Amino acid sequence: MPDAAPSGAVEAAQSSRARPVPFRGGGFAPRRVLFVGPIVFVVLIGLLEAGTRTGVISNLVLPSPSAVFWTFVELYRSGLLWKHLLPSLERLIVGGAMGATAGIAVGVMIGLFSLARAGLVPLVAAIFPIPKIALLPLFVIWFGIDEGSKYALIAFGTFTPTVVATYGGVDNVDRSLIRMGQSFGLTWWSIVRKIVLPAALPAILSGLRVSLAIAIILLVAAEMLGAEFGVGAYILEAGALYDLERLFAGVTLLSIMGVTVSWLIGRLEQRLLAWRT
Repeated sequence: MPDAAPSGAVEAAQSSRARPVPFRGGGFAPRRVLFVGPIVFVVLIGLLEAGTRTGVISNLVLPSPSAVFWTFVELYRSGLLWKHLLPSLERLIVGGAMGATAGIAVGVMIGLFSLARAGLVPLVAAIFPIPKIALLPLFVIWFGIDEGSKYALIAFGTFTPTVVATYGGVDNVDRSLIRMGQSFGLTWWSIVRKIVLPAALPAILSGLRVSLAIAIILLVAAEMLGAEFGVGAYILEAGALYDLERLFAGVTLLSIMGVTVSWLIGRLEQRLLAWRT
């Protein structure tokens, strides 16, 4: 009969079995870190405020953040904030929705149908590099100087990046998943709805981030031509008067719009892409 194992060895083996093993399969999942983003903004604003108050930064070049804040307060009290902001939001929502919807539809068609790919990819490649702001006079001729030209410019600027992101996402769907669906006898529409579109959704949402940022840029350009109210018209008026406080208040409004759009898309990603975690 073999000798019994020493009691020290048994205790060491038990302690090694009880020791927790750290999880190493996170797959580079992003870790949520609170308060870092607001702290970065606060530090930058504090440095700018200190620089303008001490004279290191000239007020003729950059206004102090406190002066911009009080300009915001006055803009709100006078009621002009909503008169300028609401038309801009309406133009951004309508034009962005039109461009994004058409872009996703065309991108899916290019990704799924060979005939659409052969006919539309060269067309999209020819349109995509054109600076959309340069087409604003043409849109004014076609759609008039009212809201139609603004909607058309924003929609067109949103359309092409969304098309590229969408058909790229459809192209990158794992073909083994599609073959698995075919082997289980799924219909074509079921494969598209249950496999292709969910797998392409991360690329589509990433494309929307870029497209809507471009839409905000084009919104300002459109409002600088023939708009009485809007953030772009407000910035143009402030620049003409060399009123830096009002100018930076308008630029801050655009930044807030961009951060809000990015936050909304992030919430949409958390809701629609929960299956990735």
